[in-house]
Amino acid sequence: MAQTAIELSAIEKRYAAHAALAGVSLTISPGEFVALVGPSGSGKTTLLKTINGLVTPDAGTVRVLEEDAGAVPVHVLRRRIGYVFQEIGLFPHLTVAENIAITPKLLGWEAAQIAARVEALLGLVDLPREMAGRLPGALSGGQRQRVGVARALAAEPKIMLMDEPFGALDPVTRDQLGTDYRALHDQLGLSTVMVTHDMSEAVLLADRIVVLKAGVIVADGTPGHLSARSDDPDVRALMDAPRRQAERLAARLSESDS
Repeated sequence: MAQTAIELSAIEKRYAAHAALAGVSLTISPGEFVALVGPSGSGKTTLLKTINGLVTPDAGTVRVLEEDAGAVPVHVLRRRIGYVFQEIGLFPHLTVAENIAITPKLLGWEAAQIAARVEALLGLVDLPREMAGRLPGALSGGQRQRVGVARALAAEPKIMLMDEPFGALDPVTRDQLGTDYRALHDQLGLSTVMVTHDMSEAVLLADRIVVLKAGVIVADGTPGHLSARSDDPDVRALMDAPRRQAERLAARLSESDS
């Protein structure tokens, strides 16, 4: 078994005069769930996309499952890594089953193997088997996102990248889907990297939180560690946000009509 799932070393990425990433190094162990957080423009999504080759760094190295990602053809690398994003990107003219089966078909799986995988994945993401023949337009937002997760898992990747995967969903669906995905992460032994702007989501789902600001990592640790020990005022403000919100919610809900 690989000792590291993802290893980023001195990653730099510039867009004209703007340094999106400025010498970022990060190691993620197999089985970890890591949330990338920080203000807009801090480099979160750029960092995520360097892992599967959607962004090519100007300097530094990316290793995936202890293999130099730069030495692997991009299409091969991406088929080894699940990727879920907010817009989902399901093909509207393909059924749920056909959307899920895209990568296994590209990999040359037998039809019977693909059918069995689709059926298993529908169960894993808690969708009824009869949805296999429906088109995405007939599904709710939460159901489409579950299909997106199933599609990302179809080729049995060990790494999942998630870019604001639940951000467009209503609060109840978002909470349920996040909880269900965390259970899948544990059940399948995945290594997950998730970009989110929702600090409550990061605290509830992730083992580690990595805080970026202006293209550099300013904090990295467990939610409890960052909340208790960070001296950076911006990091403390991020970590205190869920607590402040919970306190305000509790106060409002305890108000009587009188």
